Parts: sequence; C-alpha cells; structure tokens
Amino acid sequence: MATVIESPALPSAQRSLAPEPMTYEQFLAWADEDTHAEWVDGKVVLMSPITMEHSNVSLFLLTLVKSYVEEHHLGRVLYDPFQMKTGPALPGRAPDILFVANKNLGRLQRLYLDGPADLVVEVISPGSRAVDRGEKFYEYEEAGIPEYWLLDPQVKRAEFYELGESGLFKLATLDEAGRYHSSQLPGFWLKVAWLWQEPPPPTDETMMEIGGQAYAERVVQ
Repeated sequence: MATVIESPALPSAQRSLAPEPMTYEQFLAWADEDTHAEWVDGKVVLMSPITMEHSNVSLFLLTLVKSYVEEHHLGRVLYDPFQMKTGPALPGRAPDILFVANKNLGRLQRLYLDGPADLVVEVISPGSRAVDRGEKFYEYEEAGIPEYWLLDPQVKRAEFYELGESGLFKLATLDEAGRYHSSQLPGFWLKVAWLWQEPPPPTDETMMEIGGQAYAERVVQ
C-alpha cells in the first residue's frame, strides 16, 4: 500500500544549501524540478553532468518508449529528475526513464513514485558506472523491479535484466536479429543497434518497424 509523504516547505534560507542529514520529506521539499539529485542515507547526492552520447540515447529511448506506451495505453512514462522511492529503507533515486503500468498507477504521487516502477532504464555516464552497476543494481533487485535496462554509450554495451522467480535479476538474451523483447511492455521490442546510431533514428520510423502494418494504418488515418 502506498504511503503518502507530505512535503513541508523548508524555510527559504535553507533552500540554497541542503541540510544534512535530512529526511526524504525534507529532500522532496528542498529539491525543485531542475534539481538533478538523489537521496541516499539522509544525504543529497548531486548527479554528474552527462555526455552528449548519454543525452542522445536517453532522449531517443524516452521518445520511443513514451510514444509506444501512449499508443497502446499501457501506463505512464516519467524521467529524471522525477523521483522513485522503492521502499522505506531504500534510497530515493531518479532513473533516466521509468515506466509505471496501469495496474500500478496508484503508486504515483505528485513528487515521486512510492514503490518500484515496472521498468527502469539507466544510461551510464563515466561518473555513474559504479553506482548504476553496483548500488542501484542491487537496490532495484531488492525492490522487485521486474525489468532493468543498463545502457553504456561509451562502450556501446546494452544489458537487459529481468527479475527471475528467485527474486534475482537474470540477463535476458537478444533474438537473432539483435532485438530485445520487453517483458513489461507487451509487443515492444528494441533493436540494440538503434541505440548507437548517430544521429538516432526518427521515432516514426522505429515505431513503424515495431508496430508494423497496424501502426502504419493508424498513422495514415
């Protein structure tokens, strides 16, 4: 059951400098929509600047996944710096992209997702590699996130993890055409080569390829 966190406003004198330690409620009140930060053990962790490659992959995927989810009325897609608090004892994270299925939309609060997303995407930056592969990997696994994409533009490596019956992430395999078929987005697949394409392929073309003739006919109408 979702726990609603009210966000009492901090005095204006405290907004320029985050008090530490601070509660998650204080963090939500302190941060604004331009604050790219996470809350870990009562401390504010500011996010590292991203590379152009990171930006390209994130924006391409955000546009593609959001278009697919809206086309099929599957739920909501949100993105950094929107917060996700997967459990009372776990940090508040801001994934690059997160998907919440219709059945779990009750977890969405105004400032954060209270509980695990159905799909989380993290695009690795040079300064985030250890956290994304280490701390976040095990946090997301512990929280029971069903699907986790870990993408590294620097080395052009894409890993897709799905939660197994044991409660542990297992690495999913691609099909013979180099495509990953999502377990949480019904009918959606992603050609990994698209991620490293420069410039990224147009969304309409990729949606047409994924959706086939049915999507093409809807676009024409």
